[in-house]
Amino acid sequence: MTDTMRAAADGRAGPPVDVATEGARIAANVSRVVQGKPGVVHLALVVLLAEGHLLVEDVPGVGKTTLAKALAASIDASVRRIQFTPDLLPSDVTGVSVYDQESRAFEFKPGAVFANVVVADEINRASPKTQSALLECMEERQVTVDGVSYELARPFLVVATQNPVEMEGTYPLPEAQRDRFTARVSMGYPDREAEVAMLDDRGTTDPLATLGPVADAAAVRAMVEAVQGLHVSDAVRRYVVALVEASRRSPELRLGASPRAGLQLLRTARAAAALAGRDHVLPDDVQAMATPVLAHRLLLTADAAAARRTPEQVVAGLLSSVPVLRGR
Repeated sequence: MTDTMRAAADGRAGPPVDVATEGARIAANVSRVVQGKPGVVHLALVVLLAEGHLLVEDVPGVGKTTLAKALAASIDASVRRIQFTPDLLPSDVTGVSVYDQESRAFEFKPGAVFANVVVADEINRASPKTQSALLECMEERQVTVDGVSYELARPFLVVATQNPVEMEGTYPLPEAQRDRFTARVSMGYPDREAEVAMLDDRGTTDPLATLGPVADAAAVRAMVEAVQGLHVSDAVRRYVVALVEASRRSPELRLGASPRAGLQLLRTARAAAALAGRDHVLPDDVQAMATPVLAHRLLLTADAAAARRTPEQVVAGLLSSVPVLRGR
């Protein structure tokens, strides 16, 4: 544990946290397990520091759950895993009030969301009713059961994995649920060298079993506070709004980006700038985060879908058509 981490844990101010250095240590630790995917690991770290939530979508067997568990293992914080299945109930996620015969009163039994990192595995295999149990906790960082609200821990990160909707036994995520995920990432298949290395490393042992934490919850909170203090010029703010507004006017979309999307785009741009070692946000940071933050929120028109356009292509078009505003 570094001096900064010890100071944060003891409640002392300590020296300013070096987000780039601490972030590089976490990313290197995760990359010990998730090999050959530095961009995916970087995006997961950006979402963590932006106080958001990450949706990992891809076919089975490419390491979606491994990424989530490796990120959780790299932080010495509470971790809970939920396997989403068709028979999972909302109370299994949020918790339930149980009547105690001895005290003759209802006692709240916390659900799996009461942790710093919640791994929601195969989230789209549960019914929309159960998926909706995450709506309040993801947005408001609290859970309400029987009229009583319970605060969740900070940091609070949901890393959800899902299989493509076309696969059997899956339900598409509702628009409100997708909009609460800060970013979506696709793992993709590893390259040949990474896959050969994986066969060597995991022939007899599981690297996750030996993966230890390199940061704790207090250190992550300090990093989040440092990210929130980064300077954002008025021109960058207006550029974010211009991108979001352009998506709503696009003839290829029947649903553009929400105001929440603009907020998340700016927060991730801040985190990306901090991990790059800068104290201010550039338009380049916004452009780098635009596709993972915006694409999964957009709904194509029937004509655009028939033309086999993708949301990622639409976002690329927005980036090329919306001028970058200059100023300080």
